[in-house]
Amino acid sequence: MKLVTAIVKPFRLDEVKTALQELGVHGLTVTEASGYGRQRGHTEVYRGAEYQVDLVPKVRIEVVIEDDDLDAVVDAVVRAARTGKIGDGKVWAVPVDTVVRVRTGERGPDAV
Repeated sequence: MKLVTAIVKPFRLDEVKTALQELGVHGLTVTEASGYGRQRGHTEVYRGAEYQVDLVPKVRIEVVIEDDDLDAVVDAVVRAARTGKIGDGKVWAVPVDTVVRVRTGERGPDAV
């Protein structure tokens, strides 16, 4: 199993959720996040005063999937999240050793 984590722009969340649902992904976790990559934040003007915004708002999406679904899930997230502009985000996957469904005690693929 793999844990796929994606950091994307908040306004792309609905598109990513739809893409994952179309692939049959049954559950996901979404967390509000903030950070920066190469863009290093940006400058904004508020009431005539200019200030630096160092941390850009993002959302973090996490899904646990079967190994065989990895490429399809990553490709779907990338397609759905892409705007073509700087700050579109990142997607990565890491191995998952154990998953347990708390309610039933199911383990492994049955718990996903």
